[in-house]
Amino acid sequence: MTGLGYDLVDCERSAGGLLRVYIDKLADQAALGELISVDDCERVTRQLQYVLEVENASYERLEVSSPGLDRPLKKPADYARFAGQEVQVTLRVAFQGRKKYKGELSAEGEGWRLVFNDGKGDQALDFSLEEVREARLVPAVNFKGRAAKPDGVAAPKAGKAAKPKKQSNAKARQQLDDPAAADKDDKVDGGLDQ
Repeated sequence: MTGLGYDLVDCERSAGGLLRVYIDKLADQAALGELISVDDCERVTRQLQYVLEVENASYERLEVSSPGLDRPLKKPADYARFAGQEVQVTLRVAFQGRKKYKGELSAEGEGWRLVFNDGKGDQALDFSLEEVREARLVPAVNFKGRAAKPDGVAAPKAGKAAKPKKQSNAKARQQLDDPAAADKDDKVDGGLDQ
């Protein structure tokens, strides 16, 4: 895959003959902000179909896709690439009564360190890759959209004034007839209790 400019993240085969391959951009391309596109998946699919036919490998269906926002970390190079980011690590054997930890990943000597907050303060978990059952990136998703301000308040669209608050016709008529009634609620008395 490296020859094509992609990193093989994972490969899985299902009982129904499905061969699923996950690819990602190489680290230097990803650092420039490049993401996997449909064209990338199509290119790798064509190449893999050719290779699998030449190698006489049996499969019913082939799927090539990006690893997603919660990309798994499989190789030491993956851990090095995503050091400084938030990851979730599941250990093979429980440590202090738990197997799952979520925190910031960093290199520590010959192994790795996960700095997490346990509610009392920051803690550090040092581990080796042999101790890990599974590790994944924690997705950082912004649902506020592109027009969001850094403080989390959505920015108004340029050139549009704020619309006045709508008022029901009944309330408007009530205000014309009786200015003192304008402060009263529009609620209707009644219901099942009467």
